[in-house]
Amino acid sequence: MRILLNTLYVTTPEAYLSKDGLNVVVSVKQNEIFRIPIHNIEQIITFGYMGASPGLMKLCADNNVSLTFLSPQGRYISRSQGPTRGNVLLRKAQYKNSDEPNYALHLSKLFIGGKIQNCRNILRRFIRDNGDDEAIERVCEELLRCKRRVLNAESIDSVRGIEGEAATAYFGVFSRLLLNQKEDFVFEGRNRRPPKDAINAMLSFVYTLICNDMTSALETVGLDPYVGFMHTLRPGRASLSLDMMEELRAYLGDRLVLSLINRKQITIKDFIKQGDEGIVMTDSGRKIILSAWQNRKKEQIIHPYLNEKVSIGLLPYVQAMLLARFIRKDIDDYPVFLIK
Repeated sequence: MRILLNTLYVTTPEAYLSKDGLNVVVSVKQNEIFRIPIHNIEQIITFGYMGASPGLMKLCADNNVSLTFLSPQGRYISRSQGPTRGNVLLRKAQYKNSDEPNYALHLSKLFIGGKIQNCRNILRRFIRDNGDDEAIERVCEELLRCKRRVLNAESIDSVRGIEGEAATAYFGVFSRLLLNQKEDFVFEGRNRRPPKDAINAMLSFVYTLICNDMTSALETVGLDPYVGFMHTLRPGRASLSLDMMEELRAYLGDRLVLSLINRKQITIKDFIKQGDEGIVMTDSGRKIILSAWQNRKKEQIIHPYLNEKVSIGLLPYVQAMLLARFIRKDIDDYPVFLIK
């Protein structure tokens, strides 16, 4: 089992990363504000445009520490990593299977069926904790029908279409899951680029974090994160990461956003308007989410397939490992992660 090490998040947009011996050094306007030994971290995620020195990038590559650059608003820019490692036979099998329509369809149905079921479980849990809600009950029934349709779909295009219907229904009642700050956090469905409200800004930000962790996990087990089964191939697009994070979105992302708002750990003051319609998080807002994200990853659960305790932060690695086993034919099927 992989040890869950730390992620260094650099949230100051003016920060520049460099090296001093075996230390990562963070500076702002040529003044050092932080340093940490490279062996104490697993990955670096920096929000800004100042960049990193070639020496720091080599230090990261030599120590298998990924370096990811995001914009101050959390939009993905690029990712740096060392030499590709892993079993070449595993990747060869992955590439071959990605071109097999039936194989790709089978995994696509599992990814999206799991996603829909987990969204439904989020809604069912809300009803258990807070009482009946007719609108949410109706959506739960709709999601159940969507999941059944996905599992019986005959093409990936059909899976994508049904997934879109399910997402529209789910996010149509998402605001009903808010118990506090309802007037400040208005939500009328998913939107992005730029997000038009605070909830969409938070969701997009957290989904980016999940995708980055999924990419690291896939590389760790020897799979190519850029060759997926459902998401189409595009240069620079981590298609397999996007495939696999579908089943984790609701559990890792949506629940965190709802928890932060309902517990009043984040407020509308942590967001600012950008342009005529867009809204972005402040630096303090990003730090609140990142702190909650790191704490959440330390919590432990019983994995439904392995039936043993794992840290929530290791879920991407566990699922990547299970997918690799399925591709190698060590197990009969891919066990999608489902919450109760």
